[in-house]
Amino acid sequence: MTHARNAAMALVVLLLLVAGAWSSWDTAQHVLLSKGREHGTLTVTGCNEETCSGRYVPDDPAASAHRTLRIAHSVAAEKGETLPVVVKPGTDEAVRAGWGGGLHAWLPLGGALLLAAPLIGGGMRLVRTAWSVAGVGAAVLVGTFFAI
Repeated sequence: MTHARNAAMALVVLLLLVAGAWSSWDTAQHVLLSKGREHGTLTVTGCNEETCSGRYVPDDPAASAHRTLRIAHSVAAEKGETLPVVVKPGTDEAVRAGWGGGLHAWLPLGGALLLAAPLIGGGMRLVRTAWSVAGVGAAVLVGTFFAI
């Protein structure tokens, strides 16, 4: 009976962690694998409920001309702020670069780690592992809060 419970809990934990990593990777790939992508700065000119937009200035003077890009509202602070960004290829969307952008990209995985910790500790009876998983998840969330 305990083996079946452990297997079921392990399957749910695996599902949570895969879903968190999958959700994170859509944004994280542009921050982590930014070599060869277009880099620059975005000056926020206005925001709505979900996104902010602003004037983009590329780091490379030979790159495409100045244009308007969008960025997630939760990543952009306020009107007038200038942010380092990486442009998603083929879109008019930007992703915040640097530590703040990298940690923000991994927020879904951090949340999944926090959700998985009680299942690991209570369901699988791996208390030390659960505290470690919860600590890593909390570190990602708190680190993002202070980096952004």
